Amino acid sequence: MRSLVAAACALTCAAAFVSVPAHAQSATDIQSLRDEIRQMRDQYEARIRALESKLEAVQAVPVAPAPVVAPPPVEAAAAPASPQGATGNGFNPAASLILSGLASRTSRDPSTYRISGFPLPPNADIGPGTRGFSLAESELGLSASVDPWFSGQAAISFHADNSVSVEEAFIQTTSLGNGLTVKAGRYFSSIGYLNSQHSHVWDFVDAPLVYQAMLGGQFADDGVQVAWLAPTDTFIEVRAEAGRGRSYPGSDSSRNGAGATALALHTGGDIGDDSSWRAGTSLLNAKATDQQVIGLDPALAPRLDAFSGRTRVWIADAVWKWAPNGNATRTNFKLQGEYLRSTRDGTMVADAEALPVAGPYRAQQSGWYVQGVYQFMRGWRVGLRTERLDPGTPDYGANASLYALDTGHPSKNSVMLDWSPSEFSRVRLQFAQDRSRPGAPDNQWFLQYMMSLGAHGAHSF
Repeated sequence: MRSLVAAACALTCAAAFVSVPAHAQSATDIQSLRDEIRQMRDQYEARIRALESKLEAVQAVPVAPAPVVAPPPVEAAAAPASPQGATGNGFNPAASLILSGLASRTSRDPSTYRISGFPLPPNADIGPGTRGFSLAESELGLSASVDPWFSGQAAISFHADNSVSVEEAFIQTTSLGNGLTVKAGRYFSSIGYLNSQHSHVWDFVDAPLVYQAMLGGQFADDGVQVAWLAPTDTFIEVRAEAGRGRSYPGSDSSRNGAGATALALHTGGDIGDDSSWRAGTSLLNAKATDQQVIGLDPALAPRLDAFSGRTRVWIADAVWKWAPNGNATRTNFKLQGEYLRSTRDGTMVADAEALPVAGPYRAQQSGWYVQGVYQFMRGWRVGLRTERLDPGTPDYGANASLYALDTGHPSKNSVMLDWSPSEFSRVRLQFAQDRSRPGAPDNQWFLQYMMSLGAHGAHSF
């Protein structure tokens, strides 16, 4: 603009100078000035045309939106990713990798670990695992929106024994409305509080004893889940599931229809600006056919028995969280607990591999855990957990003499200290005194690391 004004002034001055009487200028000087003026005019017109061309080119290019910086993961429901094609990376799923390692030291041999009074399958995920250094459960996660109607997610786990398993692989609706969501595929059941969470989210290295004894560690299934979120100020959610029933307390089979069903009801809310809570109850029904479990003969020697029948597990859970003014960055506290009660009713085959003898079997068992975790400064937390089981007195009917009287009340106490230098890394030290089997307590030390790489979704409350 300043160049244009200067050009206009120059033209005006030149014109005034040209208007001087002819006797003041020679004809040659006048013609020379006219040529210079014409040259200047042509140059400025050319510059104006170039600027106009640049302006048109800039206006023709769409303005890209400002990049959005994602905040650190928080314990809230994760929003679905953008539909495919919505961004330059739309055709690639979001990928994450959880790297986890463990160093363990136990005072008793982990290979002989069992939970007194609870016959469990040989592949149940119980106990402290192997001694020494090992790869803890590392996880590869993939997630993306398929289209405006569906999203998909998968979690593939790498275990210490070099095996690979599919923890979760499901599709989920995103636009049904009216608070409804449908999930189909393989997923962790929504029963209880801890069951639906991946192990790297847990506040302790291992699952509570009651989860190990009654759910084989963690209950996952292949099936369909329908969730409904009530349109109320108070959080109210109902989830119903029907699945294959492939994992304990169910057993995989070729049956038609559902081998397991589950129903969960949860509610929650805020208490002022500092506290929030969630509580609920759940019911799991599972069928088992010739389910191999490790039992004890009258001489207390382990053997393979087989259970066929139904299992019903009731769960009550509650969680309370506190943070000053709702800001958990520096200081916060979480208190959680769950109570499980299981009833198994059917037949038990004693010594299924030798001379099988079938007879009635019924057992009522229960257990609970309570834990508290306190963050006393940024990045540092300390936690305590106490737990106890009641195996009850199983009824073997007329075959009672074929089974050992496996009594006791398994219990365990744990303390942990962890450090999270960022939201993507955590190092944890844990000590536990485990009294799950007869004899001296098992003193267990764990040193664990967990590192998150890539785009990892937020976690539930």
